Amino acid sequence: MTVFVENLNNIGPQAAYLAVSFGLCALLTYLLLPVLRRLKAGQAIREDGPKAHLAKAGTPTMGGLSMIMAVSLAVVIGMAASGVFERAGGKAPKASVMASMLFVMLAYGAIGFFDDYIKVTKKHNEGLTAKQKFALQVLAGLIFAIWNGGARTMVVPFIGTFTMGPVLGIAFEVFVMVAMTNGVNLTDGLDGLASCVTAVVACFFMLLAPALASTETGCFAAALCGACLGFLLFNHHPAKVFMGDTGSLALGGALAALAAVSGIEWALPIAGGIYVAEALSVIIQVFVFKTQNGRRFFRMAPLHHHFELGGWKEVKVVKVFTLVTAVLCAAAYAGLIIAGRGAL
Repeated sequence: MTVFVENLNNIGPQAAYLAVSFGLCALLTYLLLPVLRRLKAGQAIREDGPKAHLAKAGTPTMGGLSMIMAVSLAVVIGMAASGVFERAGGKAPKASVMASMLFVMLAYGAIGFFDDYIKVTKKHNEGLTAKQKFALQVLAGLIFAIWNGGARTMVVPFIGTFTMGPVLGIAFEVFVMVAMTNGVNLTDGLDGLASCVTAVVACFFMLLAPALASTETGCFAAALCGACLGFLLFNHHPAKVFMGDTGSLALGGALAALAAVSGIEWALPIAGGIYVAEALSVIIQVFVFKTQNGRRFFRMAPLHHHFELGGWKEVKVVKVFTLVTAVLCAAAYAGLIIAGRGAL
């Protein structure tokens, strides 16, 4: 608890990044909404999904653009004002590290944007093919992994640290990128769900950064958290706009980049356990369906639909999943402390 309180006292610049990103995202989403409506950029709803979701057809999508712009602008503004933080006794974030994380968010956001654009123009729920999306995700992850370096020293919560060689380290980092982006993408199925869960996970990185002596991850995570909260003003139930793949892939890439730069990739499956559960539910559902003559393990996948069809309201699912994420983030934080990571 003492360590946590000490870290809370060191989040100075992060608070500014969060506030700026929150304000920018709220403003940009407000300005973007009428544009998306005018362009008829409405969401196509999958016909085999919950019937209650059919009423959401036509809700503007690609709102993730405002999140990406808010984070990007907050980072640029923050870097320009880094001298102010230094004079106040803080440490200015390194431009190269901030740029690498920003690259990942923009790259995966671009993949999502093309996917959304195809869906909107063709007026159906199929965008890029699975192979196209996977290839682009691997390419973006590979560029970042090489940029981030070869050999990787990582910490495993509750256990300790170990080092991967250059080749294995790069391959592992690409895997984390692809897995994380798809996990967040699958979580984005209810009003405000991906925004809430990601805001909590981003907050975890923000509070952890001082202990890791990483101003860069703290400031970037704060900007990410602020953007999620600003977007939630319009994305909470009933949602006025969806983030689309533009937003979900960008958020997943940003979280994976934060974990990679911090060297805590193994903490991400714990803190982001909801993303893992959502992805596993789809894998299990498909496996059981194909091997058990069409039998289903869940009422519907991804996991949030299973609970929804079980009688839970959307708002309840979002609240429970967000609370579970907060508990998991606390567990990940404790695991890193036990593992003895640096100043932790």
